[in-house]
Amino acid sequence: MKRTLLVILTLGLLLSLAYAGDQQIPTSLKPIATPQGIAIPQTRVAPEYTFTTLPTAIITNYYDYMIGSYNGLPLRTIPDVAGGGYFMSYHGRRQPTSTRRAFYTYIDAQGNVVNNNEITSVQNNEGYVTVAVDPVSGKPMYAWHANTDDDGELEVQTTSDAFIAGISGLFNDLQVAIDNPYTLTSPSGITTTANEFIWPTAQIGPSPVAGKRRVYVAARNSVYETYGPSENLMIAYADFNGDDIEMGTPLVWNHVSIPEMNDWNVDDQWRRPFHAITTDNAGNVYYAGYHFATESDGTTSINEPDMDVFMCPNYGEGTWTRYSAYSNLDMWNPDSTPSDTTGYFTNPDLGDIPYGDNGEMYFAMSNSAHVNAAVDNYGKIHVLGTWALSAYSGYYYPAMQFVKEFVFDPATQTFEVREVYPQQDPADTYNTGFCPWDMEAPWGEVDEYLSDGAGGFYPAIATDWPFPHWDEAAHGDAMLFHYNNTKVTDANDEGMMAAVWQNAERARMFNLYSETDYAAYANTPEIYISVSPDNGDTWSEPIVINNVETPQFSGIKPMWVYPADQVLFTAMQGNNKVGKLGVMFYNDFTWGSNAITPPYHPTPDGGEVMFMELQIVFPAGGADGENTAPAVTRMLHQNYPNPFNPETTISFDLPKSGPANLSVYNVKGQLVKTLADGNLNFGKQSFVWNGTDNNGNNVTSGIYFYRLTANDSVETRKMMLMK
Repeated sequence: MKRTLLVILTLGLLLSLAYAGDQQIPTSLKPIATPQGIAIPQTRVAPEYTFTTLPTAIITNYYDYMIGSYNGLPLRTIPDVAGGGYFMSYHGRRQPTSTRRAFYTYIDAQGNVVNNNEITSVQNNEGYVTVAVDPVSGKPMYAWHANTDDDGELEVQTTSDAFIAGISGLFNDLQVAIDNPYTLTSPSGITTTANEFIWPTAQIGPSPVAGKRRVYVAARNSVYETYGPSENLMIAYADFNGDDIEMGTPLVWNHVSIPEMNDWNVDDQWRRPFHAITTDNAGNVYYAGYHFATESDGTTSINEPDMDVFMCPNYGEGTWTRYSAYSNLDMWNPDSTPSDTTGYFTNPDLGDIPYGDNGEMYFAMSNSAHVNAAVDNYGKIHVLGTWALSAYSGYYYPAMQFVKEFVFDPATQTFEVREVYPQQDPADTYNTGFCPWDMEAPWGEVDEYLSDGAGGFYPAIATDWPFPHWDEAAHGDAMLFHYNNTKVTDANDEGMMAAVWQNAERARMFNLYSETDYAAYANTPEIYISVSPDNGDTWSEPIVINNVETPQFSGIKPMWVYPADQVLFTAMQGNNKVGKLGVMFYNDFTWGSNAITPPYHPTPDGGEVMFMELQIVFPAGGADGENTAPAVTRMLHQNYPNPFNPETTISFDLPKSGPANLSVYNVKGQLVKTLADGNLNFGKQSFVWNGTDNNGNNVTSGIYFYRLTANDSVETRKMMLMK
């Protein structure tokens, strides 16, 4: 006997923005309740870890919602050349009724909080501050939104920190990078004049100007012209070097938008994107994420590819091209009972007719509004999110949402969906991915049926809740939209990455289903950290940190968790890489946000901005468990910086140890410089060319080619020396 499925009405739109600039709620798939699930079986051992910096309170903060950037990483590593450590940014209130401000924190290489304060001295309402760190000089650049003039719109304001001799807080004069309202004309010919680009995210990449880098500040439009938010993008960019920051030289800001997204903002059809900006070392700029689309009524879904990467190959100044693919992973409908082959999941709009096994059900990306985009050592783009069991009819099952990532390869312009947690059994060749009712052989059959207490049965289905709160009904049934927060780091030179999210499944089991076995977790949001030693090819069982099982977290309720942008490699432990991961989070005194409307609780008691650092022993890479790099189709990376003067770094990845030759040639094909020639270990290798030939003579400005001969193949790239 099937249980009756409860249909919950679609979420409504917020009609206006609060002055704080909180994100607007979308209309999305319609959620359907499911029976109480079973636990996901643990088949792997989580990595070992230790605290190198214990959870440390930095400040009491009375703004208790999404304290860092929506779609970026507000904790950034400082290169060793500048002393190491971290720069951190967040917004907060020192008192319950005080003005919300943009803050910065400097943490040294030993994990000590050296400095923490407001960035500006003006009592102005500031929000969603972001930080990026210059990889060459180690100096930080900040951006946030605030109203800086007489009109009602918020501007995007920026500054940088000269950070001389390890002294932080030497801020340069404030600048406005984006002055709202902003006038735009879309490719369809419609001009809009009231655009307000806010919620900034900063990213630094190479520059076409010799000796400089380019900072990008991406902001999204809070104003929409048709059914609902489209958040088309505006990017302010400027070229700089360490001397510019140290001397306080004002940056010259230029602006670029994505034409197709500008059309989305005025189109009768509604497309709602959830994207993030990133860059690579070759001058490519990416805006990656997913979107949903509806007809002009805002409810009739449009079936179209939903994973997107907008790519501009010329430092943000060239043509933007969108590459897209479906996130769908087809799934079959389990039998209702051991003796009833009728499908268990049914379409409530068609009199509970069961869905078929021909693609009518699938896992698709959903509830992932607060993603970031990362880059691995092969130039591939990673976006971490949640995939929900969904149906073609427009319904989805919130209790079956699992963490996966999509990976986009610019070289082949293809997408791949990879599982993070939980993971499909390697022996399962039947399902397209983890199947929550088919987790063990024989594949293609329901593992177990449970009694419904009334003489009937239903399939045993594994559920999970990758969100930092258990209560789906919070904030007017909008908790899943407001609270989702999945983040992934860039790969470091050793290919190490970390994926970070939160989970409240055990709290949900107790609070929603009164499962007394989980009583200790009633007030326990948990941190999940999965790590990869091989550029995201494989992901570990997650480390789980909470206030029940982790003594160092006693009394802490972690919310709004953000990893640093990179893992810091420390050593090898046998065949295992070891690295340190910095983490910023919020210790919520009363679980749930008071700051957003409607509040979850009436008490503005706030919480604490926290920092911690973990040292993690990564699992060995490779499918066979050996310490081998993943198979690659491209080894040689674009040099950085490019163009360059006086020197540049050339990197490549060896899938296995062996002979390799890296040499520089001029446009006539003549050998100029041999940078490497001999046996090299697997993994990433980097060499610096200082613009000299094999005799030590300086070469002239111009185009040069560098060629790698290794792994039975030859790869060549172009670079430019500018003097």
